[in-house]
Amino acid sequence: MKIELKGHSFEDAVRQILQLFFDINSEFDVITELDIEENIYIAKAKITLGTKQAEGEIKERFSSPDKRQISDLIKKSVFFACRKLSDMPAPWGISTGIRPAKTARMMLDEDKNDSEILRYMQEEFFITPQKAQLSLDVAKKEFGLLKNRVENGVGLYIGIPFCPTRCSYCSFISQATAHNQKFVQPYVEALLKEIEETARMAEDLGFKAETIYFGGGTPTTLSPENLNILIKKVKKSFDVSSLKEFTVEAGRPDTFSDEMLGVLAENKVNRISINPQTMNQKTLDRIGRKHSVEETIRAFEMTKKYDCFSINADLIAGLPGESIEDFQRTVSDVCELSPHAVTVHTMYLKRAARLIDDFEKLRFADNMDKMVQYSYDFLTEKGYNPYYMYKQKNTLGNLENVGFSFEGYESLYNIYIMEEIQTILAMGGGASTKMVKGDRIERVFNPKEAADYINRIDEIIDKKRKALEFLR
Repeated sequence: MKIELKGHSFEDAVRQILQLFFDINSEFDVITELDIEENIYIAKAKITLGTKQAEGEIKERFSSPDKRQISDLIKKSVFFACRKLSDMPAPWGISTGIRPAKTARMMLDEDKNDSEILRYMQEEFFITPQKAQLSLDVAKKEFGLLKNRVENGVGLYIGIPFCPTRCSYCSFISQATAHNQKFVQPYVEALLKEIEETARMAEDLGFKAETIYFGGGTPTTLSPENLNILIKKVKKSFDVSSLKEFTVEAGRPDTFSDEMLGVLAENKVNRISINPQTMNQKTLDRIGRKHSVEETIRAFEMTKKYDCFSINADLIAGLPGESIEDFQRTVSDVCELSPHAVTVHTMYLKRAARLIDDFEKLRFADNMDKMVQYSYDFLTEKGYNPYYMYKQKNTLGNLENVGFSFEGYESLYNIYIMEEIQTILAMGGGASTKMVKGDRIERVFNPKEAADYINRIDEIIDKKRKALEFLR
């Protein structure tokens, strides 16, 4: 792919649109040009793909446009040209950001009505009516929940970078727990130290924990004893007097035990995520998840013996080798287990995933849009409502991830972190602290590898202490 820019430097914007339609390794030429005639901005794009050629052009009047407006103008010209050469679905139009509902929520803040919001999203971003409506539905749900945030509230994230096995699409951990066993105890000890020191920083800043989220990896890969020690340390160290939600991503059904669930119940964890991903055994075997469909069912049955947990189930649309019928069966079978919430992820790949070499083949997979639309239709019919949404790079079909829930079972942590309206203090390997101050956001990252995290724990704590000065 060869890209030539004339009159502008927005190459990333051009690439973002091209990647919606074409294999980036294909041989084609793209020329994009920006001209200005008084206050008229003219963006043109010409794409040559083999013997085929297409052009796109758009004009808009601006008095003093910002970078985003110019970037969007260029995206539109490239989008028009791509449309003439490809029938690849592009339901989100030129909206390539990770928070597609943010525009709708901001317009709700400005007291815009539904018709104005839907029209703007469709006309300005070329979003389909279905996706525009989804954005509005999510924005309305978020709008209501965001009104009741705790003053000086923060979210706490505790990262456990271990799993029973590594899935072929995953990049979160470097090795499975069997290979990392020697690091587990030193990791827990280092994490306890970071929790204690971070809590001191939080107290100094007057923060109260509104949500707690144990993620990973799979936190329940740890022994119940270690999990108990970590949870008690968090609750003892931080101000949890205003705590509304405590989630543990139990994730893998093969890590469930009565002892583990007893620890979570005793510590007043009130939300558990059980992540079958698929209810098709052949797919589970193919992607390296060493649990069975029967273990998923058993994990639900064990958890339901306790009346203190709301249950979320994670599913993935577009797993390798799955047909639309396979995915439909998964959605139906999971709903029969009656989770309080269901999160539907569209398959995506990061560079470290073992499947990344197959990405270009996978991302144009047939029926992706049908799978995602089916999940929306089926789940809403069953009484689940979409409450948060995000997109990721390298997502099949440029589609979205959506969290659905019954009324009152929405995850506040998911909403807060996605909408970037609250500071998240993150601890553990690979954890990312997000500091929010007005419209400004700063981040500080922990090392991903367990060994690196253990060896550098003092440096990590010192780095975080300095970074949090931003919030004063």
